[in-house]
Amino acid sequence: MLSINNITYRIGGRLLFDKASAAIPDGHRVGLVGRNGAGKSTLLKLIEGALDLDGGSVAIGRRVRVGSVAQEMPDGAMTPLNFVLAADLERAELLTEADTATDPSRIAEVHTRLADIGADAAPSRAASILAGLGFDEAMQGRTLGEFSGGWRMRVALAATLFAAPDLLLLDEPSNHLDMETRLWLETYLTNYQGTVLLVSHDRNLLNAVAESILHLKDATLTLYRGDYDRFERTYRERQVHQAAAYVKQTEQRKKMQEFVDRFRYQASKARQAQSRLKAMERLGELAPMRPDHEVAFDFPDPKPLPPPLLTLDNADVGYEADKPVLRGLGLSLEMEDRIALLGANGNGKTTLLRLLTGDLEPMSGQIRRSSKLKVGYFAQELAEAFDLDSTPLRMMTSLLPDAPEPVVRSHLGRFGFTQDHTKVRIGALSGGEKARLLFAGITRDAPHILLLDEPTNHLDIDARDALISAINAYQGAVVLVTHDPHLVELCADRLWVVRDGGCHRFEGDMNDYRDELIAQRRATRSRARAQRNGSANGDASQDPAAAKADRKASRRAGAAARKVRTQSRKAASAASKALEALSAEKKTLVETLSDPVFYKEHADEFAALNKRHAEIDSAIAQAEERWLEAQAALEEEGAV
Repeated sequence: MLSINNITYRIGGRLLFDKASAAIPDGHRVGLVGRNGAGKSTLLKLIEGALDLDGGSVAIGRRVRVGSVAQEMPDGAMTPLNFVLAADLERAELLTEADTATDPSRIAEVHTRLADIGADAAPSRAASILAGLGFDEAMQGRTLGEFSGGWRMRVALAATLFAAPDLLLLDEPSNHLDMETRLWLETYLTNYQGTVLLVSHDRNLLNAVAESILHLKDATLTLYRGDYDRFERTYRERQVHQAAAYVKQTEQRKKMQEFVDRFRYQASKARQAQSRLKAMERLGELAPMRPDHEVAFDFPDPKPLPPPLLTLDNADVGYEADKPVLRGLGLSLEMEDRIALLGANGNGKTTLLRLLTGDLEPMSGQIRRSSKLKVGYFAQELAEAFDLDSTPLRMMTSLLPDAPEPVVRSHLGRFGFTQDHTKVRIGALSGGEKARLLFAGITRDAPHILLLDEPTNHLDIDARDALISAINAYQGAVVLVTHDPHLVELCADRLWVVRDGGCHRFEGDMNDYRDELIAQRRATRSRARAQRNGSANGDASQDPAAAKADRKASRRAGAAARKVRTQSRKAASAASKALEALSAEKKTLVETLSDPVFYKEHADEFAALNKRHAEIDSAIAQAEERWLEAQAALEEEGAV
C-alpha cells in the first residue's frame, strides 16, 4: 500500500500540502486530479523521494519498485528497442554477468535467474509495447536521434512500462499520443498488474483506467471511489451539502449567540447562556464553501460572410516539389461548420491546417477564400515563441495598436486576465495561462474560422470544459485537431479522416471511429499471426493436392468450419459472461478495499482480498484475450 501521512510541503513560500493524507491499496489504479498549479506533479516527486517533505511521511511497502517516465528525453545512437530493453536493469546486469562470469556455480545461478524473469521473451515484449505506441519494426531499429521530441517521449514511456514497476507514477502520459495509441494505452493500463497513480486531464483516459480519483484541492487530498464521471457527480453533491450545512450551522450559531448576548448577565438565564456557549464550542465551525475558480473563454463573434468561406478544389499540398503530403483535396467550409480532423500522427493533419491558414499554397489545384476572410490559428509552438519578458497587456497592445487600453484590457478579460494579471511577466505564466493568452491573440480581430491544433495540451479539465462552452457558443467555423475524444464528441458535428495521402469525410461518430480502430488492430494481429503460421507451415494454398480435393472433402471442410464457428460463438459468449461476473466482483472488491473503515475493522482480511484482486485482474485479462480470439475467428469466417 502507498500511504501519504499528514504531509506538508511549501514551495517558494506557497503551501502546496497542508497535513494531507491518503491511502492507496496495492494493485489499485488511481487518477490524480486538480487545478493546474495545485501540486499534482510535485506530489509524484515527493512519492519518488526526489523532493524532501517539510512534514509528515510517505510510506511504501518493502521492496516495492517505483517507476516514472524520465524527464530527460532519450537521445543518441541507441535504437528504441535497445533503449527499452535497457530499462530492465536486472536483466541487463545479468546478461553482462553471463558473458563475463567464470565461476560455474555463478554462471548457473545467472542463467537460472534469467530464465525466471523471462529474459528470452523480453525483446518480444519490448517490441510489442513499442508497436502499441506507434513504432513499427523499421522505426524500432532506427536511432533515437532521428526522432522528434514527441516520439522520443513515447520511447521513454515504453521503457517505463516495460520495466513494470510495482508502483507506476504517470504524469500526463497521453500528451504526445494520437488517438490510436491512446486507445492502446487505455487497454494496457487497465490490465496493468501493479499500482498506478495517474495524473491526467484526459477525461476519457481517467474513465477507462481509474478505479478511484484522488482530488487535490486547497492543499488537501480526498479519495473518491469510481471513475472521473462518478467523482464529478459526487464532488458536486458534496459541494451542495457542504454549502447547505454551512448555512444551517451559521444560523444555529447566530441564534445561540443572540441568546447568550441577551441573557448572559441575568442570573435566572446565566446557566442556559453558559450551556449554549458550550454547545457552540462542541458544534465547531464549518468552513464556508470556497467556489472553484472559473476559467474564462469567450470568443468574439465574427461578422457574417456569404458561404462558402473557403473551398479546396482537387488541391495537392506538401513541402517538397513533386512530393505532396496530401492529394486531391476537395473540401469547403461554412460559418456553422464544426469539424474535427482525425488520423494518426504524421498523416498530414497539421499540413492541412497550414494550407487553410495560407502558410502553404497548393502545389496543384485551387484554394478559394472569401476576400474578407479572417483566420485564427492556434498552435502550441506559437505560445512557445512568446517574449517571456513582456506582459499580456504589452503583447496585446502591440497586436491591437489602434485600440484604446480599456478595449485591450476588455479583450484580455474574455480569457480570464484580470487587471493585475495583465501586468504579470509572461515567463511567469503557467502553460494553461499561456494557452489562454494565445487564444486572446488569435481572436483579437474576430476571425471567421478558428483552426485549433491540440488546444487542450496545457489545460486542466475545468479549462477544457470552459473551452468546449466557448467553441459551442462561437458563431464562426471551427476546424479542430485534437486527441481528446471528449472535446470532439461535444464540439464537432462533422469528422474528417486524414490518412493514405488524402482527407475524407467519416460517416459515423467517435464510437464508430473507435470501433474501426479496434477492428484495424485486430486485423493487424490476425495478419501477423497468419504470416507467422505461414512461415512455419508453408503456404497451403500453393499445394497442388489441396486444389484437387473432392466434394466429400469439401463437405467435410464445410462441416468443420461450421463447427468452428459454433465453438467460437460459444467461446465468445462464455468469455463475455465471465467478464461480466469478474468485473462485478472486482467492482465490489475495489469498493471494499477503498473503504478506510475496512482497514480498521478487518485488517486481517486485507492480504486475502488483495490477492483475490490480483487474481481477478489476471482472470479478466485472460477472459478478454479469449473473447478477442473468438471474435477474430468469427470475423475471419464472416460470421459477425
